[in-house]
Amino acid sequence: MNIIKYPSAQAVDEAIRSHEPLLALISFDGGTMLISHVDEAVEHHILLAKVGFSSSDIDKYFRIVLDDDGADWTFICPPDYKNIFDKTRRISEFYKDGFNVISSALLEIGMPVGINIPKRYRRHLMDI
Repeated sequence: MNIIKYPSAQAVDEAIRSHEPLLALISFDGGTMLISHVDEAVEHHILLAKVGFSSSDIDKYFRIVLDDDGADWTFICPPDYKNIFDKTRRISEFYKDGFNVISSALLEIGMPVGINIPKRYRRHLMDI
């Protein structure tokens, strides 16, 4: 996995050691992770822009906010995810893929914390 730490590896590693909250984006294929202290990037689309990626590519990433207590997953399944047209199947696939990819990424950065989907994002899970 290619891990891009913004603004630097040292800054992100210090945020992890200091138990500070982090923003992370993980590509759907698990190949790339962007991570930053939450105060450096503020929002996921801003983090994309700050590392030189197009902020309009936000729907190509799993979005999480994490700290030592857990990873909150902003569960927003794009309507074209894997070109699955059936909404129930698409959301189910997104859910399974997300837990696998996010878990692997968290292990890779040494933060094996639980994954939580905040209540405000769970409405789509009622469809599966």
